[in-house]
Amino acid sequence: MDENTLLGQLEELARSLGIEIRYEILKREGLSSAGGLCRLKGQYLLIIHSKAPVPEKIEGLARAVKRFDLAQLYLRPGLREFLDSVADTGQPPADEEPDP
Repeated sequence: MDENTLLGQLEELARSLGIEIRYEILKREGLSSAGGLCRLKGQYLLIIHSKAPVPEKIEGLARAVKRFDLAQLYLRPGLREFLDSVADTGQPPADEEPDP
């Protein structure tokens, strides 16, 4: 599967999980960030550096969706195989405010 197809499938999966995806320019004053997943006002938001190469966008999307339970979802075999090969961060998405 080519990179652009994989990127599109990951974006579709993320949206189906309720993740809003924003591509933003994240470079400021010589500092660069790859972006990441957070929860803002109860909505999951994934910010990805718009100028990042496609493989970095794929990695960011893959790491974000792997934080969710994908076991019961139908995923195309190539997509599931790819996600199984991506390292799991094991961390839940960051919340805007800590839960009591």
